[in-house]
Amino acid sequence: MEVNPVKYSDERRKAVIAKLAPPHNRTVKEVAEEEGISAPTIYNWRKEARERGELLPGGSSGPEGWTARDKFAAVLETASMNEAERSAYCRKRGIYVEDLAAWRRACEKANDWAEERNKQLADADRQKKRRIRELERELHRKEKALAETAALLTLSKKARAIWGDDEDA
Repeated sequence: MEVNPVKYSDERRKAVIAKLAPPHNRTVKEVAEEEGISAPTIYNWRKEARERGELLPGGSSGPEGWTARDKFAAVLETASMNEAERSAYCRKRGIYVEDLAAWRRACEKANDWAEERNKQLADADRQKKRRIRELERELHRKEKALAETAALLTLSKKARAIWGDDEDA
């Protein structure tokens, strides 16, 4: 028995996707229940829309619902805008100008993060190498002390064997 998938018109898809987009920012679950469409279908539509470059936050009304890709796209879209245009853009999408500025700073620091992480790893590596050298020196010192103690013990046994045991007298 074959199951025929339900076909939805492009207009219906766009209307459903619009409910996920700012300023509504509704969740997939809410829209699915309201529209009578399965949530996986809407997730697929949202994924396709994102691949086309549309900004579709994850469903919360604030900036926390936005994916990193959406935030980056918003930063790119607003890069050439003046302050008034940027404010209008943010109002339309339900975010604050401060959020957008923070996303921009994060994007600008993205490459620095890797460099900073490499410095941290190099510092940690140097500390580990220093610790290894200290432990090797300590091990070498203890091996020498152990060898000296073993030599003294051997000499004392030989001396007793040659001159006899003073403890018997």
